[in-house]
Amino acid sequence: MNIVQVYRTFPTQQNCIDYLEKVRWNNKPTCPYCKSENQTPLPKENRYHCNTCNTSFSVMVGTIFENTKLDFQKWFLAISLVLNAKKGISARQLARDIEVTKDTAWLMLMRIRTAMTENCDLLEGIIEADETYVGGKNKNRHTNKKTKDGQDRGGEDKTPVIGILERGSKVSAQKAKDTSGETLKSFINMNVKSGSQIMTDEWRSYNGLALLYGHSIVKHSMGENVNGAVHINTLEGFWSLLKRGVIGLYHYVSSKYLNKYIDEFCFRYNNRENVNIFDLTIFKTVNL
Repeated sequence: MNIVQVYRTFPTQQNCIDYLEKVRWNNKPTCPYCKSENQTPLPKENRYHCNTCNTSFSVMVGTIFENTKLDFQKWFLAISLVLNAKKGISARQLARDIEVTKDTAWLMLMRIRTAMTENCDLLEGIIEADETYVGGKNKNRHTNKKTKDGQDRGGEDKTPVIGILERGSKVSAQKAKDTSGETLKSFINMNVKSGSQIMTDEWRSYNGLALLYGHSIVKHSMGENVNGAVHINTLEGFWSLLKRGVIGLYHYVSSKYLNKYIDEFCFRYNNRENVNIFDLTIFKTVNL
């Protein structure tokens, strides 16, 4: 859903509230505190009074919209802009687009990313596994800001990120403390169905995967990028998309919030062919 469709479908605040209530409660308001459906509408306030626990509530309680003072239409526009931006959207750009402050836009984006967190089923079939590092490059820095090993694997200001991708389906990724065998294989074992065919490069930390999976290796050190069906090009394409977003749009992402950004890119990728991705995102915003 693009921004024109958002304006047409949700022209008023009440339209947005009605839609959220339908998505969250199927038009049967339920108290978020005691789960009772015994309630009395308070239409002037767009709230309900729970006759069981004697509290009042709105559709915003327990969602990313809780305590917001912004019109829901701006929230819906922000969600649409995030979903339609292949490489993401910066807080400054969003602030200009929907006329809010930069800090407000940043907070909105972080809450939207919270709703984009996914708990995927175990991946299976042909799996590509790889690791990368997210951070700046020394060639782009002034001399006095260059860091030790800034261009190399594991530079002091880079954060390792590990990922797996099921061909033709989903990707799962997260930041990691390191790229040791224990870390990489633990992540794979938790997210990949036993017996799947895993493809990696020759990084030594992947040694031992053959005990639980079929393990094929593409030898990058020998100039090999593809060996028949053996490659990790699909996942490397996802890494390229993630890094272009971080470097080109956000410029800098702290390790503290990196997983939020990774979740955003994974969610967009995993739902790239979902024509109802906007509805799915709204559902997730009110069902955290």
